[in-house]
Amino acid sequence: MQRNFELLDTPFRAPAIRAALDDLAGQGETERGAVFTRPEVVDAILDLARYAADRPLHELRLLEPSLGAGDFFLRALDRLLDSFSRHGGAPSRALKALRPALCGVEIHPASLEVTRGLVRERLVLWGATPRVADALCSAWLLCDDFLLAPIEGAFDVVVGNPPYVRQERIPAPLLAEYRRRYATIFDRADLYVPFYERGLELLQTDGRLAFICANRWMKNRYGRPLRSLIAAGFHVEHAIDMEGTDAFKSEVMAYTAITVLRRGPRGATRVAKQPEVNRRSLERLVAAMLGDGAAADPRVTEIAEISVGDTPWILDQAAPTQLLRRLEHTLPTIEESGLKVGIGVASGADKIFIGDHDALPVEESRKVPMVMARDLIDGELRWGNKGIVNPYEPDGSIASLGSYPKFRAYINKHREKLAARYVAKRSGSGWYRTIDRIYAELTTTPKLLIPDIKGEAMVVYDEGRFYPHHNLYYIAADPKQAPATDDEAWDLRALATVLRSSIAVLFVATYCVKMSGGFLRFQAQYLRRIRVPRWGSLSKAQRHALIAAAPTDSAAIEKIVAEVYGLSAAEAAAARAAATAVGVGKRS
Repeated sequence: MQRNFELLDTPFRAPAIRAALDDLAGQGETERGAVFTRPEVVDAILDLARYAADRPLHELRLLEPSLGAGDFFLRALDRLLDSFSRHGGAPSRALKALRPALCGVEIHPASLEVTRGLVRERLVLWGATPRVADALCSAWLLCDDFLLAPIEGAFDVVVGNPPYVRQERIPAPLLAEYRRRYATIFDRADLYVPFYERGLELLQTDGRLAFICANRWMKNRYGRPLRSLIAAGFHVEHAIDMEGTDAFKSEVMAYTAITVLRRGPRGATRVAKQPEVNRRSLERLVAAMLGDGAAADPRVTEIAEISVGDTPWILDQAAPTQLLRRLEHTLPTIEESGLKVGIGVASGADKIFIGDHDALPVEESRKVPMVMARDLIDGELRWGNKGIVNPYEPDGSIASLGSYPKFRAYINKHREKLAARYVAKRSGSGWYRTIDRIYAELTTTPKLLIPDIKGEAMVVYDEGRFYPHHNLYYIAADPKQAPATDDEAWDLRALATVLRSSIAVLFVATYCVKMSGGFLRFQAQYLRRIRVPRWGSLSKAQRHALIAAAPTDSAAIEKIVAEVYGLSAAEAAAARAAATAVGVGKRS
């Protein structure tokens, strides 16, 4: 007998949590992050998880933590019933033998009701009585939030497509409870991250978790705790980059990947990239992944150390991984070399704060010359005469409107728009502040300027004339990390040459998440990954050559950078090839 599912409640849940769960369960597919996986992709993932019908699957336990429309659960059920029959099982023995075999969790009652009907139908067609089918559905299917659900025992396989939900769409009481329970919810981590954490916790020894999911956690800052958890106790058996493929039944903007993680000692990872999504192609790829690797399919490669502590993963087959790892083990980062990586100012109202520098109708002390990304052309800074109104005094306090008549008149002219901003509502009397504080001394500080998104490795030297806009990153000397002697402090003009090279592009391309169209993001978190030689280890001739290399002279840049890094001819060629492969480099 069918029944309508309702979200599970327990006496231990606070009313605010219960209300938040009801809110999340009542949202539509888009809001709750439901994305449905194509059946040939589901079959490939089940195969990689070793959930195949030739094994006695009734002796194993499989969990799908986010059922949705049952994409994984139903195909797993088909394999379970086939396997049970192959191994001498009969429908008359199904209730006792199969009760522990499956578990599916879904927060959305209507979705679970649909899946239940399909599960029951399959069981009856297989030969189970309606009573047994109903009993198995009740044993297997749980209407609850996987991250809070009471789930007993451990599993041999955890498989599925966890929900894509950003933190701002999760009710505050529920997000607070998640944070209390799951250490991997760090920074701006999406909801799928704690799905990994709990799924891994529920694995038996040698159990496998196989998810298709957004790949940002593999490289981004918010994925650090999850990467650390995996490195400490799990083996990344397989990773397939699904970027640009049609892995889902509807179009999905997120870059995705398939990962298969096994509880147990680490080893080499078999990796593939952007396979054609059709049954024949995926079956051949999976057979090679599970069998002879690259010998059976050139799309497969092996990476010895994909998971090292909380460091970003390297999945790109073109990346010279051994070279990167060697540089990471032997050389300091940019910030360990006495430099600081920062980002320019976000004003929250560019049309008001930013304008023609000379025409801004405020006192000279209340405006700062500003450099924009469009001012960086062919390695040179060609200022567009923009300026930004500075509402801060040198000590960081908000400038008094009463002390600057022109500033007061201009700010009050735009009061309605400025005061309506979120940052203004939080600031009270400081309603005319910019989102980020403006540190006027940065204007006169020598620095390198690097655009966030660019089709080439654009690095420009500013001797100390301009303040950077928020779509520019900067590198400058860090007074808190100053080297002991001037001879150990990097010359920024020399560092600019290093950052224009294939080595720098290789670091960024390996660790960053590409934007649509393949553009790289030269963000602070990726710039901080770049390793540089110690300035004191370079000869005077090498220092001079770095400083003298013209921004557009690729040959000179590559030659001297390879020399100061001590690269072999093969390593230098591999770095150039990898940088060329991502389509980012210097113009000739």
